[in-house]
Amino acid sequence: MSQLFSPVQLGPVALDNRVVISPMCEYSAQDGRANDWHLIHLGHLALSGAGLLIVEATAVEPTGRITPGDIGLYSDETESALAPVVRAIRRYAPIRLGIQLGHAGRKASSHAPWNSGAQIPLEEGGWLAEAPSAVPHKEGELAPRALDLAGLARVKQAFVDSARRADRLGFDVIELHAAHGYLLHQFLSPVANRRDDAYGGSLENRMRFPLEVFEAVRAAVPGRALGVRVSATDWVPQGWDVGQTVQFGQALKARGCDFIDVSSGGVAVQQQIPLEPGYQVPFAEQVRREVGMPTITVGLITDPRHAEAIVTQGQADMVALARGILYNPRWPWHAAAELGAQVKAPQQYWRSQPHGQKGLFGDVRIGQR
Repeated sequence: MSQLFSPVQLGPVALDNRVVISPMCEYSAQDGRANDWHLIHLGHLALSGAGLLIVEATAVEPTGRITPGDIGLYSDETESALAPVVRAIRRYAPIRLGIQLGHAGRKASSHAPWNSGAQIPLEEGGWLAEAPSAVPHKEGELAPRALDLAGLARVKQAFVDSARRADRLGFDVIELHAAHGYLLHQFLSPVANRRDDAYGGSLENRMRFPLEVFEAVRAAVPGRALGVRVSATDWVPQGWDVGQTVQFGQALKARGCDFIDVSSGGVAVQQQIPLEPGYQVPFAEQVRREVGMPTITVGLITDPRHAEAIVTQGQADMVALARGILYNPRWPWHAAAELGAQVKAPQQYWRSQPHGQKGLFGDVRIGQR
């Protein structure tokens, strides 16, 4: 019996298996509105057989977009644009749907990666980013505006409002983005947070705003599975590290968090990351062991037997794929076949089972004409 393809519970939500499709920015929206690209992109991933599909980092306000092409969920127009995508997936796929809500902070107002990824100057259509402190992400960039107390209240309410929109759209899972150098991570990390008020300095103070956001969202959507994505380490000296991540995870658990999605890096251009398959798995394992919360691990995991071993050995409860599933959108089918498991597939595709793999999609019967 494959453990990777066994059920798992995320708060009130049951997943058919432990394969998760990570949120992956597409930089293809128009003024925050999803469009046909998102219908095609998410639609075909929804037929992959994974247990959970998480929609890309979705901005909670326009100034929180990484690029002008980021998807948003901050207005009636952005909510209405995403609704047909959700409806189409619901009609044809049994997959559970999640959405990642985030704010870019000082990494906002950037070109798409294929157009350099550099900061967009104000005179070329960019906007002034906001952050915990007036510290730019890269040398030579325009410094962001440090959020005052009114700004913090506005951003927190924006997370709440977006979560309510996600709830209204019927997403099963909401993930708050506190990783990869974006706003909530910026508050956590001493690399980006230089404040001298109640929101900076000590670990307790640096965790304060992300925890306030979590508490407000938890109160706004009590019936939804709610989790947080974290960067377990900044990969720089004197930065955020896995010990602090554990303490943050414990604080989240005490506030009703259902899961923690463990990644790393993104807040400092000086980061040195030793890339290899599963390089972030030890962080997820430590968080799982010391926090006692369901964990997702991610990072260069492409071999089905490696993913199976991670779950079987208790290093993480779920395995997420990102670039690997873009390259191979039927990865869960192939993994299930290799591990002797079953996976759900739309009936239109039942005839695709290879000879010798009958039973991959369950006890399906195909007639002939």
